[in-house]
Amino acid sequence: MKDLFDLTGKVAVVTGGSRGMGREMVLAFAEHGADVVIASRKLDACEAVAQQVRAMGRRALAVATNVSRWADCDALVERAYAEFGKVDVLVNDAGLSPLYGKLSDVTEELFDKVVGVNLKGPYRLGALVGERMAAGDGGSIINVSSTASANPAPTAEPYGAAKAGVNNLTRSFAFAFGPKVRVNCIMAGPFLTDISKAWDMAAFEKRAQTTMALRRGGQANEIVGAALYFASAASSFTTGAVLRVDGGT
Repeated sequence: MKDLFDLTGKVAVVTGGSRGMGREMVLAFAEHGADVVIASRKLDACEAVAQQVRAMGRRALAVATNVSRWADCDALVERAYAEFGKVDVLVNDAGLSPLYGKLSDVTEELFDKVVGVNLKGPYRLGALVGERMAAGDGGSIINVSSTASANPAPTAEPYGAAKAGVNNLTRSFAFAFGPKVRVNCIMAGPFLTDISKAWDMAAFEKRAQTTMALRRGGQANEIVGAALYFASAASSFTTGAVLRVDGGT
């Protein structure tokens, strides 16, 4: 079973990799033998995680990237391949879900920003890396979606719509890049990462008692099992899947 999840010799690229669930995935991949590219908007935050990976004896590359900009996506891919010569695992984890008062308060700039980070970036990176994987030795693409994509909420319409698009891309990219590339999606529920700092936690905890089977929010490291499954040979016959990791939301 240990060999089934072994990532020795693999190279993983993780967007949103400097904090929260992305950081936990980076460290888990490194613990299982992978070299890692950490991408997020702030280079210093990426470099801090890269230092942790290097301390584990693995190679790491920190790249400042705003995934809503295709030029940044292109540059990230070029840097990864220039440094390591390949990418075996791509995780599209970068996300954004700002709060707003009412629907008409959502400006065009905000709408475009939410769609850019949550949908446009995964599309571009998935397309670029998926084509190279398909032309080479294959690989695994892991998208990170949200239960907001399936359970529309009155406070996250642009976000939920973008994440629904990610679910769709997962299925279509699985067919586009199969059979050598597996493309899967983690549909994440409420995780208590930095995003939860803006929540009314008392109200959330009360609501969790009746709307979540586990009656609590998730911890960032609880995403690791699903990520390792999709990244490794353990999921060799799994593609186009959308796996809920949501505490039974």
